[in-house]
Amino acid sequence: MKDDTRAHLHDILQAAHAVQAFVAGKSFPDYSADELLRSGVERKLEIMGEALNRIKRDEPDLLASIRDHRDVISFRNILVHGYDAIDNRIVWGVVEEDLGNLIADIERLLHSGTKPAE
Repeated sequence: MKDDTRAHLHDILQAAHAVQAFVAGKSFPDYSADELLRSGVERKLEIMGEALNRIKRDEPDLLASIRDHRDVISFRNILVHGYDAIDNRIVWGVVEEDLGNLIADIERLLHSGTKPAE
């Protein structure tokens, strides 16, 4: 694994853990009512998607080990370019339902140093 790729994986993990910390103890109504919280979560999701996009450029075979990597990259594009059409329910659903899988995949890659067996 290239050093840049390892750095991108660390960036993803840091951003994902930050999102978990941001939303800890929060409900969807809390999230919807708090512009600062929404902005922080959206920014960290953008970072995760951009880091995956850079991994795609540098070591595309590695992405096969990250569930829903295409969705994460696509969601980043929606957040950045479709900012006026963001649905808070979708963002909240991603955080509650999908973030854990991403964290697990990234931690597995970082601990193995290579692509895990599928």
